[in-house]
Amino acid sequence: MSGNARPEMAFSELERLVRSLGEELAFFRRRALEAERRWRDAMEHTGHGDTAPTRESLASRLAELERENGELRARLDDAAERTRQMAERLRFLRQQEGGAGER
Repeated sequence: MSGNARPEMAFSELERLVRSLGEELAFFRRRALEAERRWRDAMEHTGHGDTAPTRESLASRLAELERENGELRARLDDAAERTRQMAERLRFLRQQEGGAGER
């Protein structure tokens, strides 16, 4: 090997490492920006702007979400029951239709 081959290989390796570090840094920067955006969205949603929410406000928001979740579950259960009833009616009508054709 020539005397220049080793420094060129070392330089290539160093260049590859720097490029890899740059890509890794860009990845973590994107993650940090996304986390900051989500934090701002959460603060705006809770009405706190730039201030951190208090334990009480978070508990209040949690209670509100749990209440809303309960209402949505009740609506879903009601819709599922109505769907079951409609399916039973449809099955009955099909049976009646099939029975009328046999007479």
